[in-house]
Amino acid sequence: MNEHVEKFIAYLVSERNLTPNTTSAYRTDLNQFLSFMATRKVSDMSRAENADIMAFMLFLREKQYSNATVARRTAAVKSFYAFLVTIRAVTVDPTNTIESPKVEREAPKSLSPNQVDELMELPQRVRSPERTRDRAMFEVLYCSGMRVSELVGLNIGDIDLSKKIIRCVGKGKKLRILPISESALTALEEYLDNAYSQLVMEKQSPERTLFVNHRGGRLTRQGFWLILKQYADELGVADLTPHMLRHSFAAHMITSGVDLRRVQALLGHASLSTTQIYSQMIKGAQPQ
Repeated sequence: MNEHVEKFIAYLVSERNLTPNTTSAYRTDLNQFLSFMATRKVSDMSRAENADIMAFMLFLREKQYSNATVARRTAAVKSFYAFLVTIRAVTVDPTNTIESPKVEREAPKSLSPNQVDELMELPQRVRSPERTRDRAMFEVLYCSGMRVSELVGLNIGDIDLSKKIIRCVGKGKKLRILPISESALTALEEYLDNAYSQLVMEKQSPERTLFVNHRGGRLTRQGFWLILKQYADELGVADLTPHMLRHSFAAHMITSGVDLRRVQALLGHASLSTTQIYSQMIKGAQPQ
C-alpha cells in the first residue's frame, strides 16, 4: 500500500502542483492512517470499510488532536481514496459518506502600523551587514505580502529596482508581479550596495540568491523565523511570526481602502473567501 501512497504523492506534485510542505503533510497524515489500519489487521485498503474510517477519526479524537488536525487528516484520507478509485485500485470508496469536521477559522493576528514601523526601525539600531539584510527582508515581506517561502526563494534577478517590482513564484508555481514600496526600495538598495558582498564573499551561489545567511548560502524559512524571533523579543511581541507580517500587509491594505480583489491578487489567494477573512477581522476589531 505504500506504493499507492507514493503514486498519490507523485500525483499531488505533478497534477495539482502542491508544494513540498503540503505533500509532506499528506504523507504524514496517510502514514498515520496506514499504521492505524494495520492495528485493525487491514493491510489491503480495498477491504477497508466505512467503520474503519470512522474508527480512525475516533482514534484522532481520543488522542485529543485539534479540530484542524482531524479535519486535515480526514481530508487527506478522502483525497487518497478518491485517487485510488480513479486509478481503479479500489472499486468502492469507504469515505463517500464521511464529511470532514467543520473548523472555525481563527481571525489572523496582525501588527498595528506603529508596531510595523518600530520593527522596521529595530535593525538600524546596530549597524552590520546582517541587520541591513534583516531590514530589507522585513520591508520586502511587509510591502509585498508574500509568504516567507517565497521571500527566501527570491534571486537577485527577481528584483527590478528601476520598475519597482518583484517577480514572485507562489503556490502552484504561479507568477505574481508585486510592487516595491519606497521604503523597501531604499532598504534593498542599501543591502545590495553595502551588505550583500560582505555576506556572500567568495561563496556566491550561481543563481545569485537574494537573501543569504551568515555562510553566504540561501536563507531558509527556519533561519528567517529565528532571526525574526530575536526582533520579536526586542519589540515585545512574543507571538510574532513570519506570517503575521503577511497578515499585517493584508489588514492594512484593506483598512486603507484597497479593493479586496486587488488584495487577493497580491496575496496569491486562489479563493476570495480566504481574503475576506481579513475584512471580517477588521470589522470585528472596530468598536461597536
